[in-house]
Amino acid sequence: MGKYFGTDGFRGRANETLTAVHAFRIGRFLGYYYAGTGKKPKIVVGKDTRLSSYTLEYALSAGATASGADVYLLHVTTTPSVSYTVCAEGFDCGVMISASHNPYCDNGIKLINEKGEKMDDSVIFEAEKFLEGGELPFASGKNIGRTVDYVAGRNRYLAFLLSLPRRSFRGLKIGLDCANGSSWAIGKAVFDALGAETFVTGASPNGVNINEGCGSTCIANLQGFVIDNGLDLGFAFDGDADRCICVDEKGGVIDGDGILYVCAKYFKASGELDGGGVVATKMSNFGLAKALEREGISLAFADVGDRFVYAEMARTGYLLGGEASGHVIFRKHETTGDGLVTALKLTEIVLESKCPISCLTEGYRPLPQVIKNISTFHKVEISQDFGVKNAIKEAETLCRGRALLRVSGTENVVRILMEGENLKEGIALVEQAIKEAEERLCAE
Repeated sequence: MGKYFGTDGFRGRANETLTAVHAFRIGRFLGYYYAGTGKKPKIVVGKDTRLSSYTLEYALSAGATASGADVYLLHVTTTPSVSYTVCAEGFDCGVMISASHNPYCDNGIKLINEKGEKMDDSVIFEAEKFLEGGELPFASGKNIGRTVDYVAGRNRYLAFLLSLPRRSFRGLKIGLDCANGSSWAIGKAVFDALGAETFVTGASPNGVNINEGCGSTCIANLQGFVIDNGLDLGFAFDGDADRCICVDEKGGVIDGDGILYVCAKYFKASGELDGGGVVATKMSNFGLAKALEREGISLAFADVGDRFVYAEMARTGYLLGGEASGHVIFRKHETTGDGLVTALKLTEIVLESKCPISCLTEGYRPLPQVIKNISTFHKVEISQDFGVKNAIKEAETLCRGRALLRVSGTENVVRILMEGENLKEGIALVEQAIKEAEERLCAE
């Protein structure tokens, strides 16, 4: 991680730690960098529904066109649609303006390479150097770029989504919680077109209500919605719709680990689990490993972050991977997590299996687990603190299971994961060690 870019782009408080000036300079860098290919660069840009997304979109576009690139605007759309469009339409790179599951006051800039994958570290390194105060020449004359309204790109992505299911969804009642974010229009359009009776919540964005009491990080909203409307299943997305959490017909939650189990078991039975295995992360529930082992399915582990999951999938040749948070990658179709693709796949599996989705998760029993976020501006130092490391070891013995401490790549927090017994006591032990480390660091 650099000064500006973490595991999932440049993220910060809008107009405070992430400003229009940053966006302008990132645009300047991208336009200039890709002009080195010898042709006029083409950059596709999408954004979510945050109030600040407009400022960052226009600033980034101004910078890129000033460096000689043509910028194609998808407007409000999902992160996966930008990734898809880059690949399908031959763009040099893509940019998504979104802070994903964060509140509206935050925003982010995600960079996507020409393969539709997270931007290469070497390019991020050069962008970081320019953000620190580099200078670049401006394009002039006919070399100045332009912006293009590119709604056609979003329509092609919709056509791609509609091409995935092999049968109609007619007869199913589907609930969608769109988090007042990127999927608010796309999600209903897709499920309606496939014949489902679609019920939507979290689909009234006003610029400041993205992820507020709804979406994949507030699943209780969808649980009540599914029960109240007697739905067959429901899907909750995050702000940029690269995550999906499922709710079954009984109101039970199926997170990313549960989704991986359902899909892996189905794909194995239908002969579609190429490579014979699945990729999860170190934060995935160990119950997933046990459940997949009983089904004869291999499980490989990656660091947290869908870019690392995808890299491990490419290394192993596995076509299915994901995170408990709801990033699920179907490598046959895309290079990143896509909440809408996940929802379509699960709906199809329910239809093909001819049973409620609650039945499909019966073989998976997650172990008791707690994840606690602790805010800190010393996240890296705390993760390396000797006292904190010892506390993690003691907590692991106490809970007779697993204890992990992870530094967030997108927020100023460290995450404690504890799995097993005595979870409350184990968490308290690590929290105290972190508090003491924080006090030492502040005193220095």
